[in-house]
Amino acid sequence: MVTAKNITKRYGEITALNDLSFEVEPGSLFGFIGPDGAGKTSLFRILTSLILPDEGQVRVDGLDVVADYRKLRQIVGYMPGRFSLYSDLSVIENLNFFATVFGTTVKENYELIRDIYIQIEPFKDRLAGRLSGGMKQKLALSCALIHKPRLLVLDEPTTGVDAVSRREFWDLLLGLKSQGITILVSTPYMDEAALCDRVALIQKGSILASDTPERILQHFRGTLYSVQSENLYQLLHDLREYPATRSAYPFGPDVHYAPDTNDLNPNDLQAYLIGRGHFGVNIQTITPGIEDLFMDLMETHH
Repeated sequence: MVTAKNITKRYGEITALNDLSFEVEPGSLFGFIGPDGAGKTSLFRILTSLILPDEGQVRVDGLDVVADYRKLRQIVGYMPGRFSLYSDLSVIENLNFFATVFGTTVKENYELIRDIYIQIEPFKDRLAGRLSGGMKQKLALSCALIHKPRLLVLDEPTTGVDAVSRREFWDLLLGLKSQGITILVSTPYMDEAALCDRVALIQKGSILASDTPERILQHFRGTLYSVQSENLYQLLHDLREYPATRSAYPFGPDVHYAPDTNDLNPNDLQAYLIGRGHFGVNIQTITPGIEDLFMDLMETHH
């Protein structure tokens, strides 16, 4: 559905995208995971023909995003990161407006948005600017879908939305995927990555790794430990001083610790920490999560 080859985008001295290549299968849910400034928004603007790449080529459903931009816009639905609907129009006025722009009607494609629209229909005469975050999000998704796109591009759609609305939103996305719509989504939330068919970890305009959520964790190097003691701040400092340390990051009440060797003896580490005055030392082997992999890959690409 989407084929990107060697995409580069610069803003003056800053390289937002650096020789990026990836493919998205038709009917799949593909997630870009990365922090602010990683290049996600620039990439999505190129995919939706809003800005031009400096180098490289992107095709969406066989269409070139530069040469065929008029046709492309008929088959792509885009939900930008910031709420970008008309705040001084009502819910139904926004929906009718977007349908008209694409030469269709709300009635014609109502089936596609029904599950989403039912939730905001009681507020259809309310101004869009006066909706809650979760309601704004559902209205924006309805407007992005009203012309029955084949590709839906969502730039951090759940940022700043409460946990219940986030979960509901992802349920809606999985429902749309089951109807054959290809979905490309960016998110800073690692738990959302697990719901994608494939994910790409992106940082500083480069893809660090791309795979299924299950397999991507196999990219983690070596063994990961959870280490606890009474004094988290001192623990972090002392672990980073330990000779065999590759990385040590605070993670809730404990530290996720990766040694630079595969034959770390946890007893030696425990003795070292007790020698540094730590009480209640607890060291356990754990399975890395996507956050751990991200930190590990950033160390590698530093």
